[in-house]
Amino acid sequence: MKEIIIPYKGLLPDGCQTELRAQRNSTRKVSMLQGNLVGNSRADGAGVSARVCKNGVYGFASEADLSADAAGRVLRSAADNAIFMDGRIGKGLAARPAIPYANIDSGITYSDTEQKEFIEFMKEIDEYIASKEKLISRRVIIFTESREKYLITSDGAEASLCIPRSYVNFLMTAEGPDGSPIDMYSPIGGFGNFKERFKDPSALFPAIDRCHKKLMDKCSGVYAEAGLKTVIIGGSLGGMLAHEAVGHTVEADLVIGGSVAGKNLGREVASPLVSLTDFANTAFGKQAPLPVFADDEGTPAVDAPIIKDGILVGYMHNRETAQRFGVAPCGNARAFAYNDEPLIRMRNTAIHPGKDKIEDMIASVDDGYYLIDTGNGQADNTGEFMFGITMGYEIKHGKLGRAILDTTISGVAFEMLKTVDMVSDKISWEDCGYCGKKQPMPVGLGGPELRCKVMMGGR
Repeated sequence: MKEIIIPYKGLLPDGCQTELRAQRNSTRKVSMLQGNLVGNSRADGAGVSARVCKNGVYGFASEADLSADAAGRVLRSAADNAIFMDGRIGKGLAARPAIPYANIDSGITYSDTEQKEFIEFMKEIDEYIASKEKLISRRVIIFTESREKYLITSDGAEASLCIPRSYVNFLMTAEGPDGSPIDMYSPIGGFGNFKERFKDPSALFPAIDRCHKKLMDKCSGVYAEAGLKTVIIGGSLGGMLAHEAVGHTVEADLVIGGSVAGKNLGREVASPLVSLTDFANTAFGKQAPLPVFADDEGTPAVDAPIIKDGILVGYMHNRETAQRFGVAPCGNARAFAYNDEPLIRMRNTAIHPGKDKIEDMIASVDDGYYLIDTGNGQADNTGEFMFGITMGYEIKHGKLGRAILDTTISGVAFEMLKTVDMVSDKISWEDCGYCGKKQPMPVGLGGPELRCKVMMGGR
C-alpha cells in the first residue's frame, strides 16, 4: 500500500487540504454447532480513497482497486468534486489549522491463519464444552478481522496503521425451570492476531467453566423486582454506559446537532467520583484494548478528556469541529472501509477506576442487585438509555443471592451518574463489538464497578 500511495506525496492539490488513503479489510469466521461445522467464510475488501477540502467544502472519491493508477484517479475526482461543491455552496471558510507533520508507524502487522487451524482449535473447545452438564445446545465461533491502512496528507502526515482482532466466542444453552431455553454467551479475545492470542485451547477452559457456572446459576434464577433500585453495575456494563449514553452525546457533530451535552459543557453531569476519557492508545499505564495511533485525517491520536471529577470538560472532534470550537483535535476521525469518509468516532472510552473494593461495595447494599453482563444497549442524544441485562445477582443484606433472569435497566445518563457514590479500584474492558454510527467501527469500552441508583425493568 505504501508503494501505491507515496508517489503522490508531492502531488497533492495546491490550496486544498487533502487525504489519500489505501486500505485493506479482511475477515475470517468459522462456526460450529453441536460439534458440526456450519459456517466457514472469509471476506476481503481493498481499495483507495481521497478526500479534498476546499474553503470548508469536501470532495470525496474511492475505487475498489488497490493500484497506483486508481490512487491518481480518486485524487483527481475528489479535487474536482471539492471544486464543484465549493462553487455551489460557497462556504468560504478559512483553511483548517495545519497539523504538525507526523510520520506514524504503528509497528503492527496482520498475520492470516489457515481455516483448518481454526477448525482444529474449535474441536478441542467444543469437546470440552460438550462435557458440561445439562446443556441442550452449544455453539463455538472463531472470528478474526484486520484493517490495514496507509495514509498521507497535504500537511505532510504519513501513517501506516493496522488493527487486528481475534476472538473465540461460545454460546451455551440449557433448559430453564419452565422449559424455556436459557442462554449464556461469552466472547474471549481482543486485539492481536489469532496465533498471538490463542496458543492452546486448554487456556480457555477456565473461561468456559465460568460461563457454564453463570448459566447454571441463571437456570435457577428469579425475576428482578421492577422500580428504582440501588445496584452495582459491573465494569462491562459501565463501559457500555460510557460509550452509548455518554460517548455519543459528546461527539462534536452530534453536539452541533443538538445533543444534551451541548448545553452542559463546564457543568456538573456526574458525581465527583466519576471521570471519563476517550483513550487513544494507552490507558492507565497499559496498552488500550484497541490502540489508535493516528486517525484518518492524519491527526496524531491523543487522549480526549470528557468528564473530570463530575464536570463535563470536553468533546470528541475531527479537524473541522475542532476548528469550530477552537480546540485541538485528538484524532477521533475514523473510517471503517476504504470507501468510507472519516466520521467522529470513539476509540477506547472508559470511566476511571476509584478506590473502593468490590467486596465492600457489595457489603454496603442491603437490598439491590449486582448487574454483570449486558447483551445490548441503546441511547439517544438526550442521554436516555436502555440496556439489556443478561447476567446479574440479587444482593440481600450485603451478600450475593440468587441469579436474576434477563431484564433491562433504563435512565438518563447524566442523572444516573450523579447518584454514583462508590467506584471500584479495578477496570474491565470490552472490545469485541462494533459501534454502528452510519458505518461499523471496532471500539473499546470499559469501566470499574459503580454503585448507583437505576430503574430496573423487572419481568
